Amino acid sequence: MAKTGIGDRAGEVFAALAAAGQATRPQLAVACGLSKPTVSLVMAELEAAGLAERSGSSSGATGRTAAVYRLGPRAGYVLAVDRGSTQVALRATGLDGELLDEDHTSRPASAGAMVQAALGRGAARGPLRAVVVAVSEVVSPPGRGDPATMARVRDAVASLGLPADAAVRTENNVNCAAIAELAEGAGTDHDSFVYLQVGVAIGAGVVIGRRLVRGASGAAGEVARLAYPWADDRSPAPEALEARLGSRALLRRARARWDGRDDPAPRTAAALFALAEKGDPVALEIVGEHAGAVGNLAASLCAVVDPGLVVLGGGVGRNRLLLPGVVATVGRLSWPTDVVVSELGARATVLGAAHLARERGIGAVVTEG
Repeated sequence: MAKTGIGDRAGEVFAALAAAGQATRPQLAVACGLSKPTVSLVMAELEAAGLAERSGSSSGATGRTAAVYRLGPRAGYVLAVDRGSTQVALRATGLDGELLDEDHTSRPASAGAMVQAALGRGAARGPLRAVVVAVSEVVSPPGRGDPATMARVRDAVASLGLPADAAVRTENNVNCAAIAELAEGAGTDHDSFVYLQVGVAIGAGVVIGRRLVRGASGAAGEVARLAYPWADDRSPAPEALEARLGSRALLRRARARWDGRDDPAPRTAAALFALAEKGDPVALEIVGEHAGAVGNLAASLCAVVDPGLVVLGGGVGRNRLLLPGVVATVGRLSWPTDVVVSELGARATVLGAAHLARERGIGAVVTEG
């Protein structure tokens, strides 16, 4: 990484400029609580380092013209990668949030070539400041992780062929989706909420006081580990709840109900929901039961953290046919809690990873030197 050598005040002004996208010196002075002469000196320093540049001028109410600044050619860029088991998506942005590149593949084995192409295109924007890779594993602090899980995380990152000197951070994929909801989704106006992902697997991202809760081992929100079933005649088993709520079990139940019908049982969750949307009575019954089960999980989360808002995501969770049943179940079992469907769709994870990468990239510039 190139060293910028900027001081504390320059770092503060740089961060404010990155957050704003573009701004005048008076606007930066207000944002940072600094005097206009100080900001003028700082902007000269940032311009000399290639971290800021003039992009035009603005006329105020008094008719005076002020120079408008944006990030410069040496500010660099960041890369976010959603490294799923069947899909890989990437998003490259400037430190001001400008989208520079995005790509996607349904062949994870080709992800390395996709990343290399994105890095080649991004080189024109200056240094690569940070990389965030979202993985479907628990990401634990040093010394607290399960060795097998940590090895899978390392292998997932290694498969991308990132530069050896890149500042890479890994984060759980559901946590990334929760961060996206906080930054630009349903959670923007909420201090606390839970993002509940329901698909092949289940997981939750918990936000309290506008901060993601990771837990001592990085496993906060790993609802697959909730004790289930909890009954006198049955003992809980590890990840039994995920086996009940995941889409594979949903389709097994559908196949069991399809006996005696002339048409084939749906082979995907999307096909099952499509039939339910057309009014198929068996599909509607199965979806209704699944909604109640997801509602039970949502109500359990509400009992622990009282989030005020539950955002449903994931391949199954974001289907709107599920929403009424979840709302009804939460309303019956818990105190008043809003339940909504994520509007960010399948891009939630990579969007959240991009927000994290941008935050780290700005921090890298601010703390260098």
